[in-house]
Amino acid sequence: MKFLQSTVSLFLALFFVTFNSTPTKAQSFEVKTHQLTNGMKILIQEDHSIPSVALYIFYRIGSRNERPGTTGLSHFFEHMMFNGAKKYGAGEFDRVMEAAGGRNNAYTSNDVTVYQDWFTPSALELIFDLEGDRIQNLAFDPKIIESERGVVASERRTSVDANNFGLLNEQLYAAAFTAHPYQWPVVGWMVDIENWKMEDLKKHFEMGYAPNNATMVVVGDVSADEIIKFAQKYIAPIRARELPAKVTTTEPEQLGERRIVLKKFAQLPILMMGYHIPESAHPDYYPLRVLENVLFAGDSSRLYQRLVDKDQLALSVRGGLGFGFSFDPSLFEITAQPKDGVAPETVEKVIYQEIDKLKTELITDKELEKAKNILLADFYRTQKTINGKANTLGSYEVFFGDYKKMFNAADDYKKVTKEDVQRVVKKYFSENHRTVATLIPEKANTTADAKKVESGKPSVAAKKSKTATTNQQTASKK
Repeated sequence: MKFLQSTVSLFLALFFVTFNSTPTKAQSFEVKTHQLTNGMKILIQEDHSIPSVALYIFYRIGSRNERPGTTGLSHFFEHMMFNGAKKYGAGEFDRVMEAAGGRNNAYTSNDVTVYQDWFTPSALELIFDLEGDRIQNLAFDPKIIESERGVVASERRTSVDANNFGLLNEQLYAAAFTAHPYQWPVVGWMVDIENWKMEDLKKHFEMGYAPNNATMVVVGDVSADEIIKFAQKYIAPIRARELPAKVTTTEPEQLGERRIVLKKFAQLPILMMGYHIPESAHPDYYPLRVLENVLFAGDSSRLYQRLVDKDQLALSVRGGLGFGFSFDPSLFEITAQPKDGVAPETVEKVIYQEIDKLKTELITDKELEKAKNILLADFYRTQKTINGKANTLGSYEVFFGDYKKMFNAADDYKKVTKEDVQRVVKKYFSENHRTVATLIPEKANTTADAKKVESGKPSVAAKKSKTATTNQQTASKK
């Protein structure tokens, strides 16, 4: 569905609202909470503005809970959860929901798997019945598993093996993380996708998709009493299970720059770099988000101005917090595509010049105001829809430890100073914390090789590239 990569949209760069001149309006609204006896926590926000409901379930399981040999399983279950259970068989989840006027989707990240339902209030009990059935009684039909294995393998070929940006990004994370599971991709290594066993699947489902490992968020034209009543009927009887083992591995401090060169059929080179940054719950999250906008938000951003507009060295430049939200320290990414005839080294040198400038000179008042305006406009925009509120409430509950911290987010953005931005640049953007990955174009060895790439099949070079797949990407069943 989307990448969690925090590329700042050009649209937002053009959306100027002067929030700094006025006090931040409190964005607090009533959220009712309930915890079932099996451990599932439920957040409910009644919003009767439209006759519609958004129900999100956040499972605290993603690729960081996998191990070598079974990578990609969390993403696989994102697909499998729509492939039949005991009461509602194969294909029935979508058919029954859509017949009731609802729709759904899901996404997987390194940290969580999230299922999303949108429907009218009249379908509320049906949705709980559907969700309860697949949580408790998911089918493990060998034929469906093999079919879905093929779908996931095809998704990997398209998004990674035949995608130069995806392949290089996978290389970047595989090199930047030597111990922590963020080193492998959400979609999984191809060799693992091909070799998951039934035992692996059942063990992973048992571990990750338990009610006590999930948070349900419901926003819309419903009452908390209705939600709790149906949750008691359909979800509470599902037994709690043993939680996934705590991820105790922390990435050792990087003590020197790491470099990767990928040679592959391509029209133009690609330059990527990643700097280690802390997890989302860290206080530096907000200054890093401001920095992200200063560097990449629109045509007036620093790197666009320097690389694309002024020096005309690159066709594009983008980046930001690689995972958006993360439980553990991740990467701040920078990606640039040099123009034809421009060496990646030249672009790289200019990027370092701009980073060094941020270490010695404070950003301007205008840049700070613009970044905050974009962040606040984006944040407030999410609060205008039941989807946005459900996703944001769940994200703050899961990644920041308490949904109430969402109500302080606007003030936390406003508190960021120019000195804060300079401090985080000095702290995290050092050569020792940096990994650089460069894709150098090679001409196709044969016409057949080029055709494979164009058709979405991996080239020989890509197949040999073991360190492949996108790490920070999320995927979707649709």
